[in-house]
Amino acid sequence: MQPEKFYYDNKIVRNFGIATVVWGIIGMTVGLLVAIQLYRPGMNMGNQYTTFGRIRPLHTNAVIFAFVGNAIFMGVYYSLQRLLKARMFSDVLSKIHFWGWQLIIISAVITLPLGLTTSHEYAELEWPIDIAITLIWVVFGINMFGTIFKRRERHLYVAIWFYIATFVTIAVLHIVNSVELPVSAWKSYMVYAGVQDALVQWWYGHNAVAFFLTTPYLGMMYYFLPKMANRPIYSYKLSILHFWALIFIYIWAGPHHLLYTTLPGWAQSLGVAFSIMLIAPSWGGMINGLLTLRGAWDKVRDDVVLKFMVVGLTAYGMATFEGPMLSLKQINAVAHFTDWIIAHVHVGALGWNGFLTFAILYWLIPRIYKTELFSKKMASFHFWIGTLGILFYAVPMYWAGFTQGLMLKEFTAEGMLKYPSFLETTLRIIPMHVMRSIGGGMYLLGVIVMAYNLTRTMLQGSLVANEAAQAMPLEPVHTLVPESSWHRRLERKPIKLMIAALLVILIGTFVELMPTLTISSNIPTIASVKPYTPLELQGRDLYIREGCSNCHSQTVRPFRSETERYGEYSKAGEFVYDHPFLWGSKRTGPDLAREGGKYGNAWHYNHLMDPRLMSPGSIMPNYDWLITQKLDTTTTVAKINAMRTLGVPYAIGYEKKANQDLDKQAKEIADNLAKDHMKVKSNKEIIAIIAYLQRLGTDIKANKTANK
Repeated sequence: MQPEKFYYDNKIVRNFGIATVVWGIIGMTVGLLVAIQLYRPGMNMGNQYTTFGRIRPLHTNAVIFAFVGNAIFMGVYYSLQRLLKARMFSDVLSKIHFWGWQLIIISAVITLPLGLTTSHEYAELEWPIDIAITLIWVVFGINMFGTIFKRRERHLYVAIWFYIATFVTIAVLHIVNSVELPVSAWKSYMVYAGVQDALVQWWYGHNAVAFFLTTPYLGMMYYFLPKMANRPIYSYKLSILHFWALIFIYIWAGPHHLLYTTLPGWAQSLGVAFSIMLIAPSWGGMINGLLTLRGAWDKVRDDVVLKFMVVGLTAYGMATFEGPMLSLKQINAVAHFTDWIIAHVHVGALGWNGFLTFAILYWLIPRIYKTELFSKKMASFHFWIGTLGILFYAVPMYWAGFTQGLMLKEFTAEGMLKYPSFLETTLRIIPMHVMRSIGGGMYLLGVIVMAYNLTRTMLQGSLVANEAAQAMPLEPVHTLVPESSWHRRLERKPIKLMIAALLVILIGTFVELMPTLTISSNIPTIASVKPYTPLELQGRDLYIREGCSNCHSQTVRPFRSETERYGEYSKAGEFVYDHPFLWGSKRTGPDLAREGGKYGNAWHYNHLMDPRLMSPGSIMPNYDWLITQKLDTTTTVAKINAMRTLGVPYAIGYEKKANQDLDKQAKEIADNLAKDHMKVKSNKEIIAIIAYLQRLGTDIKANKTANK
């Protein structure tokens, strides 16, 4: 049997590598702008398209799906070909995958600042883009499995297990979380409502972190770290335990984002229990990686690539220990909704994802260009400025989180809230936000230096677009000696491996989601809770468009500190008509669940026009364009019909008179404002948002009045 000659496709690897660097700089620059706006709200320059609420999801999407996403595909396309001894299945599919993914990112760059968003965290893109994501993901899957089927290596290496689990799980997560009912070309409502929507969103949100930011990077770690250190992976058996335990346990942990909410208690408890168990497989992977360097630690001192890998793995270990700790109810009660969570997330994102990406880029680019890295000193500078950047980012955010969490819960000796105004905590932590932006700037500077270093490296070398290779063809199956190990047998069968991974992740999915989605008794209704009026519905959509849920929560937890500050704690039945839910994940401003009737219409008008008029020192941007922009009522009929389809009890035919009711309510608010010498036409967007804000929490108040 003669060896077969073939060529690795390095051009597609190079393309994804360049995209990684370009989108990384763009995404981190937007992140820096977002960070500065938290103490300089005027940084949006009065532009509605660059407010915190609109570009914060642009930042998260850019760094997750553009920077990290392209890095994943870069690493997978490079390692998969070499592990399988085969060129990618189709050059055409590779090109479709690359350009399709870039077009999806560009569509996010356009639509998110325009306010076209579902408001689902890490899944804000509207339904046409969701369809495009699905199609491109299928293209990626066909290309990956096509390559696996024509491989020249019988057994699938551990990295490929993680790639397969990533593909199948992300497909399930994306499809289930993106079940939307289109209202127009760029507007949809989530099929799930309230508590159900919250559970699906955080089942998706947490596992997007697990299976997009973690499992593919673990696969790349298993390939690139042994190559960089010139050492075999420490333990094959530990790899097996790590893989199966991780994908089984991770899928259950999502509900820990919803502790003390109206999610059923059993679901919260499952989330906590599996989050604690998650420490074992996570640290198993970290230990397997670090112990791979046994006998090679002397190289770490001199090799900047290994330095990036070691710090990245350490950051992974820190983040995967802290995550389970934050799921403990006692800690979560203080940490949730504060900057503590921001610090935790960025230790993982900047340390684990960022540093592993940088290590792979520094190692990979010189090899496919057949040259040496242009400047090792620049790479070393990048390592140290990046490490300091992480510290300058994370430490102030931990401090800010501790400060805010404790201040919001503190009572005086007389039993009164010591800091009754949320704004007091905001002003106290502004110096920490300044330090955070400095750290982010340092980290970004390192990436820019890397971009220059890699550009010079590419210019001094020459891309080997088609790298020659050869390998023996696979032996016929009937000639193989049977494997004694069940896992070694499974490694020969990629489809069975994929099905096994799918079944493992579906167990937790069905146990957690199905009862809440199918058993109505899990979400008890409240008689006084009524559907939104047409004007309130339009105002709610404007609230979503402006990204208000990125700063304000709409759920009051059953703590005395929260009920004293905001009002009665939230009930599951309050949210049965909320498509989507708007509980939020971070309180940069106070909770708004009981905002209705708290202030007059004039207060809201002034607050939206210039928040500092009503709240001196506020970091909320002006929303003065709401006063001049006309409310689009041509969508009212379609929105009422869509809501009825989703189960909201609007009467049959109500859509025909909905705009009449809208105009009537709008005129009442405009007339009320006129009494306070604020002349605004009833057809302006600010009227709709005021109507929505004045509705929040009033159903519960009506229920209490009716029961007296």
